[in-house]
Amino acid sequence: MIKMKSRIVYGPILSRRLGRSLGIDIVKKGEFKKNCNFDCVYCQLGHVDHKISDPSKVTGLVRTEEVIESIANYHKKVDDLDYITFSGTCEPTLNLEMGEMIEEIRKISDVPICVITNSSLVTREDVRNNLSKADIVIATLVSGNEDTFQSINRPANGIEVHDIIEGLKELQKMEGAKLAIEVMLLDSNSGYLTNSNDHEVNKLIEVLRYIDPDEIELLTTSRPPAEDYIIPVTETRLKEIAQNFDEELGRERIKLVLKGLKRKRSKIKHEDLTNEVYDLILRRPCTFDQMIQSLDIDKNELLPLIENLLSEKKIIKIGSEKDCYYRAA
Repeated sequence: MIKMKSRIVYGPILSRRLGRSLGIDIVKKGEFKKNCNFDCVYCQLGHVDHKISDPSKVTGLVRTEEVIESIANYHKKVDDLDYITFSGTCEPTLNLEMGEMIEEIRKISDVPICVITNSSLVTREDVRNNLSKADIVIATLVSGNEDTFQSINRPANGIEVHDIIEGLKELQKMEGAKLAIEVMLLDSNSGYLTNSNDHEVNKLIEVLRYIDPDEIELLTTSRPPAEDYIIPVTETRLKEIAQNFDEELGRERIKLVLKGLKRKRSKIKHEDLTNEVYDLILRRPCTFDQMIQSLDIDKNELLPLIENLLSEKKIIKIGSEKDCYYRAA
């Protein structure tokens, strides 16, 4: 049986927003599949078994020296990186050494640094200070209404959207990182409370005008979500909402992120291809073609690796035959 060991650095991932991004996962899985304080209905990694309310409750924190050693060894193997990104199976701001990690990475790399966060801890000054050290922070905000926020993000007890909005406002006042707000727009096939109707869109415009971020990214789910009653917003509706945002918030900072990205393959020196494939799937469910493009693998090399991982029950297939994704089991 293949023994899979999750590594700190993974990818690169071919991102719709960031181009070619090398990922850093700074909270280890440990006892639970995911360390997170949200259990989002749209999460591509599935359910959170145990929601964490505070960074002090996290087990398996990665240390700064581990990150630097991993980056120094890994990023030499990859050409044409656009970003080094803190993201992965867990919420990165739960690791309070992240600011120190960013400072140390800058000593060995000139690649821009991004942090993708669910925004849950921006209420904390120490977390805002950490985030401000990045080049760009992509912070999620799905609603300005408490009931919708609770419905979509299903946060740990005590996390409320009003506090998040105020924290994002404070973060935007700070010098340093550019702030981009990611608005994940969702629909439902069962009447579940989501955020793509006119009432929700108007409230989002109101709170985004208050936060005043540098960029606003509008997108919908493109991978199979945690809940099968969640479906993507149609492209027509996405474009309608984007036009509304353009008119109300200024076209120059609105980015509509649509599914589908074609880019020249990178040149990567592989040392352990099986683990590289697994590490990628662990953090981000992928189609067969997405793995080929992200990791610069020939399909004839990739196919037996995928078959082996499936037979060992390390990964599973999700989605439809037409739109098949592979996710860590």
